[in-house]
Amino acid sequence: MATLTIRGLDDATHARLRVRAARHGRSMEAEVRAILAEQLGPDGSSRPLGSRIRERFAGLGEAELEIPDRRDAPRPAAFE
Repeated sequence: MATLTIRGLDDATHARLRVRAARHGRSMEAEVRAILAEQLGPDGSSRPLGSRIRERFAGLGEAELEIPDRRDAPRPAAFE
């Protein structure tokens, strides 16, 4: 594991980091690791997958889907 030292962090940023870490129930060091992992994760995206999918398909509009009647018993699949 590597070690990283951050010098010259201004007081306001330090205070915001401390508050954010407390809000998430983590130490400041753990909070920094979480922030870095979120920002530099495997896909480089900080947004959740569901949000990215919704944005990608937003231009297609809303389609009306036929919802089957739940009162009908499910039918077994037919493999022929």
